[in-house]
Amino acid sequence: MSITADRPITFSPDIADIATRMPRRHTVVTRDGMDGVMAVATALQTCGRSLSEFSVDVRDGVAYSSISCTMSLTPAECEAFGERMLDMACVIAVDPY
Repeated sequence: MSITADRPITFSPDIADIATRMPRRHTVVTRDGMDGVMAVATALQTCGRSLSEFSVDVRDGVAYSSISCTMSLTPAECEAFGERMLDMACVIAVDPY
């Protein structure tokens, strides 16, 4: 038995992206208390990627809050994610881990 193909096998860019996509964890440091955290949470909800992990640390009397999240991204998407988060006025830092 043999298998023949009339056309060469090619990979679409979407398949290549899926192959390089892996879970990446980020910590986003915010100001403005709960308002800052909610603004980042809203941005994450509308980014089109599902979160496999999401946690928030907001403490009364502490100037900064943090959000830790894990989502499946390619290396290019990971860099764009950090830049997009830093464009928000309430975000102080984005640390990929």
